[in-house]
Amino acid sequence: MATEKKKPVQRLGFKTNEYIVYPAHGVGQIIEIEEQEVAGATLELFVISFEKDKMTLRVPTTKIQSVGMRKLSETQVIEKSLDTLKGRARVKRTMWSRRAQEYEAKINSGDLIAIAEVVRDLHRLDSQPEQSYSERQLYEAALDRMAREVAAVRKVMETEAVSTIEEILTKSPKRAKAAQDSADKQEEAA
Repeated sequence: MATEKKKPVQRLGFKTNEYIVYPAHGVGQIIEIEEQEVAGATLELFVISFEKDKMTLRVPTTKIQSVGMRKLSETQVIEKSLDTLKGRARVKRTMWSRRAQEYEAKINSGDLIAIAEVVRDLHRLDSQPEQSYSERQLYEAALDRMAREVAAVRKVMETEAVSTIEEILTKSPKRAKAAQDSADKQEEAA
């Protein structure tokens, strides 16, 4: 009679049913820790579900550091990321392709503060010029990543987290002044 192995529920500080951040995909949930035999060797894997993307990822437990998997941010980090949104957008005067690469790297870093910087820098108020398609795509990706983590930590719906983020972006006094200055300059030029 085969003996059935009891599945582990915790490994390396991560446990089943816990929400985590996988830098390349955002917030996911560890649904189980399983063992698979690959090429004669037994491999222990975290099985991570990304519900919104309808995707399941199997990550060897030995690779979690190299891929940057981490626990959800602490409440203080969430608050700091939301404060980051209140700052003035910092847009470098480099070519768009270079900036786009930098934004992409920040989004995939898994660092919530860096993601908040991308959201802040790419956000456009209604009074500002329209975004290009690629700018909009990067903004949406950063907003989605940030909102998922804020929602998971605060235990709210993702739509509520998006509303909170957008409200901060539109109500920030520094942003409103910058937008007004930009509109004034455009009027003067016309």
